[in-house]
Amino acid sequence: KSCQKPVDKYIEYDPVIILINAILCKAQAYRHILFNTKINIHGKLCIFCLLCEAYLRWLQLQDSSQNIDPDDLIRYAREWDFYRMFGIASLEQTSFLVGIFIALWQMRPEMLKTKSDFSLLLKALLLSSYGKLLLIPAVIWEHDYTPLCLMLIKVFVLTSNSQAIRVTLNLNRMRPWLAIFIGLVLENGAICLFRKMGWNV
Repeated sequence: KSCQKPVDKYIEYDPVIILINAILCKAQAYRHILFNTKINIHGKLCIFCLLCEAYLRWLQLQDSSQNIDPDDLIRYAREWDFYRMFGIASLEQTSFLVGIFIALWQMRPEMLKTKSDFSLLLKALLLSSYGKLLLIPAVIWEHDYTPLCLMLIKVFVLTSNSQAIRVTLNLNRMRPWLAIFIGLVLENGAICLFRKMGWNV
């Protein structure tokens, strides 16, 4: 009321500019998307990102077994491999999110005291994982730098996750990264467990 200006400047901005600022990981853009818009695509986005990740793993699995057999049984087995990769990617994502929630709850239990706090943080983490959509172009335009591209995509997604946690819970820069580190430890623990069980991850 005192300055006669909107508190959230992004209300007046074009959605393309908001998206560009979100890609640049600006905290105010994240705040606008999470609190002042009614975006409700986090579930669909999560499924689509998991499908992208499963496809990438499935493609790498196909490359490792080059012998092509026209038999239908082999084709169905390969399709089953895709579903298995989707399940593994889902379990890894779940363990990553559980690690983040446990870490944040251990740091400050008062931050996540209600169900709405949990759901808002989950929504923020799922929306901020949109960088995983870049996996598909990285696979389609395969070149010598594909491993580097995949690593940069991972760093971008983790940076987005950190910014989403920071904005949602109003934290300093260090705590979100610590929570993400614990989430990664739990995710890598799940990967090691799958490998010990003999699953190709």
